[in-house]
Amino acid sequence: MTTTLPSPELIASFIDIVGSANALTNPADLVPYLIESRGLYKGTTPMVLRPGSVEEVSRIMKLATATRAAIVPQGGNTGHVAGQIPREGKADIVLSLQRLNRIRDIDPVGNVIVADAGCILADIQKAADDNDRLFPLSLGSEGSARIGGNLSTNAGGTAVLAYGNMRQLCLGLEVVLPTGEIWDGLRRLKKDNTGYDLRDLFIGAEGTLGVITGAVLKMFPKPLGHQVAFAGVGSVEHALTLFDKASSLCGTALTGFELMPRLGVQFTTKHIPGVRDPMETVHSWYALIDISTSDSAESAERMMHELLEQGIVAGLVENAVIATSEEQRKALWHMRESMSPAQKPEGGSIKHDVSVPVSSIPAFMKEADAAVMRAMPGARICSFGHMGDGNIHYNISQPAGADKQAFLDRWREMNAIVHGIVLKYNGSISAEHGIGQLKRDELAAVRPEIEIELMRRIKHAFDPAGIMNPDKVLRAG
Repeated sequence: MTTTLPSPELIASFIDIVGSANALTNPADLVPYLIESRGLYKGTTPMVLRPGSVEEVSRIMKLATATRAAIVPQGGNTGHVAGQIPREGKADIVLSLQRLNRIRDIDPVGNVIVADAGCILADIQKAADDNDRLFPLSLGSEGSARIGGNLSTNAGGTAVLAYGNMRQLCLGLEVVLPTGEIWDGLRRLKKDNTGYDLRDLFIGAEGTLGVITGAVLKMFPKPLGHQVAFAGVGSVEHALTLFDKASSLCGTALTGFELMPRLGVQFTTKHIPGVRDPMETVHSWYALIDISTSDSAESAERMMHELLEQGIVAGLVENAVIATSEEQRKALWHMRESMSPAQKPEGGSIKHDVSVPVSSIPAFMKEADAAVMRAMPGARICSFGHMGDGNIHYNISQPAGADKQAFLDRWREMNAIVHGIVLKYNGSISAEHGIGQLKRDELAAVRPEIEIELMRRIKHAFDPAGIMNPDKVLRAG
């Protein structure tokens, strides 16, 4: 791989492929492509290439393999583990997919949408909506996140409980391999048992095996009924029992069940414009419940009222509000989606994107809270997330008045504490954000040796030159 600056001749050859207007080399123009959203990593690059076709991507990759030039694919640059950021001090070339943003086909009858990898997630949602369909992936960054990145990280979001991760929302892929070969796997079949499922190798691979350039995505009929409620509960245990009741009563109509602490509500109402506490009473924990039904609005309303009544009678729900309009539904979800950025004004925040078996959430959180507070008295724990699928964003805000950098310098220490407890409960250190650079070495430490070896074999089979997003997921060499 190239670790020194490419020669002027090689740079010129790459520029010839995309044209001078789509090859950025001015340092000021490169900055937006080099810093990840949390500011933990800043990379270096000699250039950013912005191809406008799959054929141009193919030519770039063929040249990169021939010259051993490292390539870092990038979508909307919204990732949280620096998988999309070039390495610092190296000569990685950023391959931006932002110009590959065409919706190729929409088939409402077959419930599929075929799109370029550079399409923005919100545009995919709108295209489905315009055809009276639903594309259910929803993220806080959906206005800038791009489909290729969503696939490369196997993004989850708030509707995993009902619809699954991106792996479940994708039927087929188009991928440019490191050699420049193009694999056309844009199949629209729900059933296809012809050999190895190559699609699933590229989804979640974080650009280390090839460049995703297109995808066949699933759409769904729009729900006819939709109800969202915000319920105050006394404990995480009560929230879990309420979730169990919701699952039994609602079945597949339960599309979201989010857990939020009082501290998170305080942060959002304090720092996010327009967010207000929907309740006059204060509660230790809150559950955001989302029900969507296919038959009628009345059935969703009836289901929500019955669930909350059961929760109140059982002593699980202390108070609740039900959204009475689409505007109110969006406001409740906006509070939940704002919980992560709302921590930023409070100073340093050490993040954990973890998952444990759903039934283990209360025990995990109790044990993790105690361990964190022993190690860092005064820390403010803001743990929230998708209770329905076991994914908790276990975030730790710095003690009030503490030195931010001194706090952040303990990132690895706090990770070790929290992740150690996650593993005790047979959980995962990365639920939906991926591995990237941030968790690469930790992955090697916590996974069985045979798993890491199999990953290396797969990596070498697809990328023998080692040019694809090196040092992400697995350490290069």
